[in-house]
Amino acid sequence: MHIRGVILEGYSNAGKTSVLKAIKRYQSQEESSERSVVILGEHYTQILNNKHGEYVSLTREGHIELLKERVDMLKNLNEWAIQLGPASRGSRGLFYVLERFHLNHRAAFVDSDLDEINKIEEQLESLGARCILLTISPEVVEERIKSRQPEEWIYKTEEEVRSSVSELLRIQNVLRHQAQISRVPTIEINTDDKNWDEYVRVIMEGNDIA
Repeated sequence: MHIRGVILEGYSNAGKTSVLKAIKRYQSQEESSERSVVILGEHYTQILNNKHGEYVSLTREGHIELLKERVDMLKNLNEWAIQLGPASRGSRGLFYVLERFHLNHRAAFVDSDLDEINKIEEQLESLGARCILLTISPEVVEERIKSRQPEEWIYKTEEEVRSSVSELLRIQNVLRHQAQISRVPTIEINTDDKNWDEYVRVIMEGNDIA
């Protein structure tokens, strides 16, 4: 196989952006790493998008088509490398990172037909994908959501804060459940300690957290 990849999933404030940055650092420093790298942030795969100042939400069908396009791109790149014949991972291997992908779809359309997303997940598995579900413990959720943009929380009421905490934990549990029934191999990483480089070591090397 000429391809492998990581899919970063998790609700807002779980640390996807920080882990993505740490993966870039790791990939650039590892001697045997693939020279060809595809990294797609959530703006290329998410359901709700800010389009010219207005938020636009994709339908289930629209989002499925978007995910199919991204997977087809990876398949085409991999097939090209295969046609060129055997070579080292560094020279012809492809490493990819996707942020918010299949689990995000499952959580957003939890009551819909899963046949199409199952097919996408089967293709992701054949492309060497591993899903990383980033989560936060209930005890630190409030601190985490306030730390990202503190100025936005100054005038929030306690009820508004509790509502945001509850929503994060609810979606997090939905993502956990969907990960259990997904076709893509998934590991969950708790990010309470914000030890981003250590989490990436686990992701990339398959070792246990020290």
